[in-house]
Amino acid sequence: MPNIRYRRILLKLGGEALAGPGGFGIDPEKAAEVAQTVKGVYDLGVQIAIVIGAGNLWRGSIGTSSGMARSTADHMGMVATTMNALALQDALERIGIVTRVQTAIEMRSIAEPYIRLRAIRHLDKGRVVILGAGTGNPYFTTDTAGALRALEIDAEVMIKATKVDAIYDDDPQKNPNARRFDHISYIDFLNSRLRVMDSTAVSLCMENNLPIVVLNFWQNESIKRLILGETVGTTIGS
Repeated sequence: MPNIRYRRILLKLGGEALAGPGGFGIDPEKAAEVAQTVKGVYDLGVQIAIVIGAGNLWRGSIGTSSGMARSTADHMGMVATTMNALALQDALERIGIVTRVQTAIEMRSIAEPYIRLRAIRHLDKGRVVILGAGTGNPYFTTDTAGALRALEIDAEVMIKATKVDAIYDDDPQKNPNARRFDHISYIDFLNSRLRVMDSTAVSLCMENNLPIVVLNFWQNESIKRLILGETVGTTIGS
């Protein structure tokens, strides 16, 4: 058996991970790619919960910029995360991974309501749990939903999956001298006002000493390598 660093993880995915060309919509082929990456980690015996965003389908800022009430725009985003959760569930089930979708807003005909102990039971039984509809409350991002759920299910780490290999002090595509961090403290992250992750989510993790790893989801089995003990991406921690 390989030496496993983390036995239970919360994977935070942006909705763009499922997007088709142009960064919009749900592409079944992209969903299948995500599912295969998740399977590579699952096959190590790791318990996996996933929180997914909705940026490929809806961004609340589009609505609010046109005068829509923030609560309405955010609730539309929560529904969109559930669409992504169902697409990912289908992709995982088709490769033999038993999956449950739980939502913070009740949609009983298509998903279970989120119940903490039930989610943990599913994980213990070897099921991947996809947690949709954010926190169920407006004004909170899916980053914050990921941090909250990670703490509730006793995850050992929250993994923020992006298209960038680490956290930098500037945009590395624009500034070749941008400094790359292997590790950054919670407070330094917050004080630097880095925009990789929502500050509320980082504050919640800081208060409860939950490490966050920011990495490139698409890069050379990055999550699997992290689980097996390599230094991958940037760790936000104490």
